[in-house]
Amino acid sequence: MPAFVIQNLCRGCGVCTQVCAYRAISVQAQLAAVDPLRCRDCEECIFTCPNGAISRLGMISKE
Repeated sequence: MPAFVIQNLCRGCGVCTQVCAYRAISVQAQLAAVDPLRCRDCEECIFTCPNGAISRLGMISKE
C-alpha cells in the first residue's frame, strides 16, 4: 500500500521529497502529497519525516 500524508501533522518541510528515490512525493499548498502510482512502499519517507506525518494504511491505530 502506498504511503499517505496525515495532513494535520504535515508542515510542508519537504524532507520527504528529498529522500524519495521514486519521486513519488511533492509539496503542494504547503502539504506533502504522495503519488500512489509512483510510490514503491520503501518507507524512507515514513522513517525520515520529522513530524511523523507520513504513514501507511493499517499503521495508525483508531483509538
